[in-house]
Amino acid sequence: MNNTKKINYMVSPGGYVRGEARVPGDKSISHRSIMLGSLAEGTTRVSGFLEAEDCLATMQAFRAMGVDIAGPDAGNVTIRGVGMHGLQPPRDALYLGNSGTSMRLLSGLLAGQRFDVTLTGDASLTRRPMKRVTEPLRLMGAEIETSETGTAPLKIHGGAGLQGMHYDMPMASAQVKSCLLLAGLYAQGITSVSEPAPTRDHTERMLAGFGYAVQREGNKICLSSGGHLTATSIDVPGDISSAAFFMVGASIAADSDLTICHVGINPTRTGVIDILRLMGADIALLNERVVGGEPVADIRVRSAALKGIVIPEHLVPLAIDEFPVLFVAAACAEGETRLSGAEELRVKESDRIQVMADGLQILGIDAQPTPDGMVIHPGVIHGGEVDSRGDHRIAMAFTMAALRASGPVVVRDCENVNTSFPGFVDLTRSFGQVLVVEGAEP
Repeated sequence: MNNTKKINYMVSPGGYVRGEARVPGDKSISHRSIMLGSLAEGTTRVSGFLEAEDCLATMQAFRAMGVDIAGPDAGNVTIRGVGMHGLQPPRDALYLGNSGTSMRLLSGLLAGQRFDVTLTGDASLTRRPMKRVTEPLRLMGAEIETSETGTAPLKIHGGAGLQGMHYDMPMASAQVKSCLLLAGLYAQGITSVSEPAPTRDHTERMLAGFGYAVQREGNKICLSSGGHLTATSIDVPGDISSAAFFMVGASIAADSDLTICHVGINPTRTGVIDILRLMGADIALLNERVVGGEPVADIRVRSAALKGIVIPEHLVPLAIDEFPVLFVAAACAEGETRLSGAEELRVKESDRIQVMADGLQILGIDAQPTPDGMVIHPGVIHGGEVDSRGDHRIAMAFTMAALRASGPVVVRDCENVNTSFPGFVDLTRSFGQVLVVEGAEP
């Protein structure tokens, strides 16, 4: 979907975050449920699917390759799998919108197919680096063409005989790991990946849930080709990355008391909880349980006096998507906060280090970007106009900043919020913030 209509958020200062709610389904799990369900034998049923543009792009891609997918209907999706070798060549290039997850994971999965396919996306996605997946895939024997700078469109030539290999990832990345493991399903022999720090492990968990053997030895994950996937049922928990905005909002706004129900607390994703607790946040995990192989809990957050910290580098990969709103938490804390080891933030939907620093400075906060992080000295958040640069997580982060602002906050270029969090505006209003959307369809 190409977004041409500019949408801005006009957020009134102050407010609180109170109540109980459930955030949309986990985006990472929703993507993978479509991918593996399509390759499985039998019918996979998914509940809690995230009906956001990124995940719908993945769904449409597999429909274009001949997979019968019904839904989504109130989060329910039915996938009639075609088996490991049942995908059909699409008639046109697969358009993946703004979804880097779709492009990187599909590049691995499609590198071992018999047919040619081209992956493309919107202006933002076609600027994002893809060499981190195309280069190791080429080492496995994949034939992939990119732009001169290594970006999309990706032209993948079918029929390449992939060979399993071991790859030491230079940077922790769940997308790169998952890409290579999915390529390994079609490669001769064993494919293994070593990660320098733990990253989200939804791919490994879900492969196991579909009956495909995956081994982990320390920081190395291995699988062999030749297996098959068996259809299953998947209950997608709430996305902790979406919950993070309201966890920070409830922490920084006075008189807040929020419970977010049925949130995934996979230990490779809970860095945001660990970091907020180190800053003094009042966060309780209630009703902990395991649903479909994924740990789940209700998260209660109450107002707290946060303090600045040096963010431990081992937590960085476990909170990589949550840093825009964590920067807002740091702006409201007492004392300096330092982040390093997060150069990955520079190559997300935007350069999240620079764009967040620019916006925080406009709002009166001393935020100094570094090559791999930021140094933030808290202060009074003023009203002002900031530009999200089309990055959904930055748009939502600055919406939360208005809770502590002395004047209205205008956030520009918010149309991509629906790529990950449909219903964000309504949920924000239900918790107590005053938010007007400018430029939306009537």
